[in-house]
Amino acid sequence: MQDPGDPASKEKENFPALEVYVKDILKTFGNDDRIVMWDLYNEPGNTGKLTSSMPLLKSVFIWAREINPNQPLTAGLWAWDFQELNAFQALNSDILTYHNYEDEKHHQHVINLLKSHGRPMVCTEYMARTNNSRFSNILPILHRENIGAINWGLVAGRSNTKYAWNTPVEDGGEPIEWFHEVFRKDGTPYRQDETDLIKKLNEVANK
Repeated sequence: MQDPGDPASKEKENFPALEVYVKDILKTFGNDDRIVMWDLYNEPGNTGKLTSSMPLLKSVFIWAREINPNQPLTAGLWAWDFQELNAFQALNSDILTYHNYEDEKHHQHVINLLKSHGRPMVCTEYMARTNNSRFSNILPILHRENIGAINWGLVAGRSNTKYAWNTPVEDGGEPIEWFHEVFRKDGTPYRQDETDLIKKLNEVANK
């Protein structure tokens, strides 16, 4: 579910309540070393909101800066034609985060563009096998470029993200190829070569 949803996210009369909520969370956990960073607004402009997301995006950064948590602040870039939103997100994020579900050529192009900001980078969403965004072709790029990598799924389950977006399998059976997720419910890898690669690159990074 979207939070606060549409049209609530565009109605400024809702902002005082949202400000209380955001500031309370940041005050409570702003010194918690379990938290790496604060991603303040997921995919602003999505589902047709476009630049109507800008007032809330700007406000949430103002609220967060007033609390000034120890952890860095960010809002991930995700739609490369959203120039106004992207410019604000990039200029106001301590760590540059982004989403990319394309193949290695497109992903590398995005990295090359974002490098110009000269900030640490984390890819906070990637890995969609049926889009040719895979551990095998994307994770080595991120490793080489010293970019953090987060895929948001782990075990096949209630989120049903082994199925691609908007492509249900009517009988609930196995898709031809899993879209996302790493492990089956019994803990075995969907693909052993993927988990082997993840382990290998993490071992290299930790040396």
